[in-house]
Amino acid sequence: MNLKKYIPNLLTLLNLLSGTIAVIFAVNNELVIAAYLVFLGIFFDFFDGFAARLLKVQGELGKQLDSLADVVTSGVVPGIVIYKLLQTKNSIELFNTELISWKSKDLEILPFFGLLITLAAAYRLAKFNIDERQTSSFIGLPTPAASIAVVSLPLILQFSSIEMVHTLILNKWFLIGLTIVLSYFMNAEIPLFALKFKDYSWKNNKIQFVFIGLTLLLSVVFQFVAIPIVIVLYVIISVVSNNNKLK
Repeated sequence: MNLKKYIPNLLTLLNLLSGTIAVIFAVNNELVIAAYLVFLGIFFDFFDGFAARLLKVQGELGKQLDSLADVVTSGVVPGIVIYKLLQTKNSIELFNTELISWKSKDLEILPFFGLLITLAAAYRLAKFNIDERQTSSFIGLPTPAASIAVVSLPLILQFSSIEMVHTLILNKWFLIGLTIVLSYFMNAEIPLFALKFKDYSWKNNKIQFVFIGLTLLLSVVFQFVAIPIVIVLYVIISVVSNNNKLK
């Protein structure tokens, strides 16, 4: 019995487990714990593909299972996080779990707008599974990147002391705009580079090395605030790189 073929799928299931537990914590307004679980799930998501390539056991089952897990970890969880943030009056209430009360006569519809992220992620993952162009790069923002951008928000609220950033994150128009932008970019026909190395030479991996270097620098300087900046940087570097190739 060849057990090695089950290792990548086990890692994928750990991604799904992390995402499912994150859903439970997010629903209970434990958004920071939910964020950490999403990061853990994305860690497993990265290494399931790596393990499959290393062990040479790639298959259609793993591909489908991977997308199903990502729908939860990188689709459902960020949707709930935006939903919760749109319910919240300020950061003090958010982390004291004192959310705006729901009344039967005054049902709030706006927070449900955050679930657009979930729908866009599911649509992107379905397209990804039948799109043969995305083997060495991506077309549109990967769902884990969009998810990281969203779940970084409660981490910033918890660990950053910059009041202006708090005010921005808890502004309903910012949250609505972020939801629309991420949903669009996940399904846009925009080529984006992938962090996949065929070798480790500077010539063949300049973009990846520059991006990793800038990510580490921004993380040291800005800590959790760096996360959404890095996602924006990822898109900008990809667009600039693609424009240079066309010239």
